[in-house]
Amino acid sequence: MTRARLAGAALCLLLFVLLTVAVAVRDGAPLPGDGALHVWSVGHRPPVALAATRALTATGTGPLPYLLAVGAGLLAGRDARGRLCAAAGTLAVLALGQAVRYGVMTAVARPRPALADWATPASGHSFPSGHSTTSALTAGLLVWAVASRGHTASTRPAAVLILAWGAAVGLSRIYLGVHWPSDVLGGWLFAALWLTLAAVVAAPRVRTEEGDGERIHGHRPR
Repeated sequence: MTRARLAGAALCLLLFVLLTVAVAVRDGAPLPGDGALHVWSVGHRPPVALAATRALTATGTGPLPYLLAVGAGLLAGRDARGRLCAAAGTLAVLALGQAVRYGVMTAVARPRPALADWATPASGHSFPSGHSTTSALTAGLLVWAVASRGHTASTRPAAVLILAWGAAVGLSRIYLGVHWPSDVLGGWLFAALWLTLAAVVAAPRVRTEEGDGERIHGHRPR
């Protein structure tokens, strides 16, 4: 499993680096496909859709993602100590991921689309998208927490809904005109890379806790 995760991390890293280089060598200019999707979004904004998208995009920033990350840890923990440790870990994954993303964003310094096209306030540079990264990281942590409780009839639908939310927040940034599509793709790739690395780092700890839990309940780990 660790080998598969490392392979996944390597693939995400390669794709993210290639996309980052493509953005950098063009001095932040739109990549192929960016302009067409941006123009379509700006031209299709009925009031109801715009209000709904603004409400959706607001869930990808501020305290809510951090509260959800803590909630993911509390849900995944097996006892009081385990819940506290898991909550601290999920919070650290989100916070450190955001810090690294901010460093990449500052280094690339990609300009956002034209201010006249914005349908919501935005700050900072454009690549990779902060909302997209935050929501994808949070969604990944929540899916991990749900899956850690065991597979039930509701596990898959819950995971699909969580991932749909994470993707929708990223897409909302394109629709609102504050990010190029490649910014959102960069946020998703970075989040996938960061979550995979976090899983690799946490794997020994998780295995140890699972083994301790089995011994406590009178079973020997296989």
